[in-house]
Amino acid sequence: MSTPEERPEPVDVPLIHIGAPSSAADGAAGCGDGCGCAGDADEVYECGLDPALAELLADAGLDPVQVEDIAHLAIEEDLDGGFDVTTVATVPADAVATGDFTAREAGVVSGLRIAEAVLSIVCTDEFEVERHVEDGDLVEAGQKLLSVTARTRDLLTGERSALNILCRLSGIATATRAWADLLEGTSAKVRDTRKTTPGLRALEKYAVRCGGGVNHRMSLSDAALVKDNHVIAAGGVAQAFKAVRETMAAMGTPDLAIEVEVDTLHQVREALDAGADLILLDNFTPAETEEAVTLAKGRAVLESSGRLALANARAYAETGVDYLAVGALTHSSAILDIGLDLREAQD
Repeated sequence: MSTPEERPEPVDVPLIHIGAPSSAADGAAGCGDGCGCAGDADEVYECGLDPALAELLADAGLDPVQVEDIAHLAIEEDLDGGFDVTTVATVPADAVATGDFTAREAGVVSGLRIAEAVLSIVCTDEFEVERHVEDGDLVEAGQKLLSVTARTRDLLTGERSALNILCRLSGIATATRAWADLLEGTSAKVRDTRKTTPGLRALEKYAVRCGGGVNHRMSLSDAALVKDNHVIAAGGVAQAFKAVRETMAAMGTPDLAIEVEVDTLHQVREALDAGADLILLDNFTPAETEEAVTLAKGRAVLESSGRLALANARAYAETGVDYLAVGALTHSSAILDIGLDLREAQD
């Protein structure tokens, strides 16, 4: 175990500006000088997490600085400027225990390293981690996921914040795995949307990856998606596509993908003729989807959206469509039940 004095010095890591364009022409729309995304592209922010943990998060495609911020926010929200009254009253200050994060039901785990980050915010003294499984693993009820030895007060203070995130992300991963398993053997993949919890998008999309799904765009600036309201505003599918392509070229981002949402086979033809990279088939039946696949003949990537459920997922996948867009992965998945069981720390 290590004391605060023995812990490694914080490291500097690049800040990943989620959704910020990598480059833009002068005069392009932006947040203004006061926004972090307007800073120097080489600017780095100090990460206070253990360097080894920060590296694991980065390897998983997560920004350690963002994870640390979320961890601080979770703890600060729970303490609300005070302290854990019940724990301070009932637990001796020098007590040390081991907390086992244990699955109460079977599922796919996600967010273990994030739970570690949350606990690291409150652990003021001894802090030792034993990792039993990894994110993306299928676990059984009663299985230990992670064991943390620290001051008992610290464990209890950080327990709920760590579990809230771990249960949430594991629920998303578990739901995603159910879809991915149904699509096994087809060319289709289940993919998420931007229907995420504010502030937790990167984490929730990470959970989708842990469950075997793939991510759609992370932000409005990653790619263009021409939806029905854009089509109405522009006066048609072809007009909307042309306007987006011209704007992206003017902004210096001509290579961004352009996806067009359609709700008729006629609009599929329009989108193909316009040169769309991806076409979102909104509320098509499986039969209509199969016809759209025939029309596209590989000229564009096709994504089904709407009317999708586990009961009909296989029927859509077997049409030859490339993606099934499922917003419910991140906005409606039930948590995976995980608990923290305390036991006496071993010497």
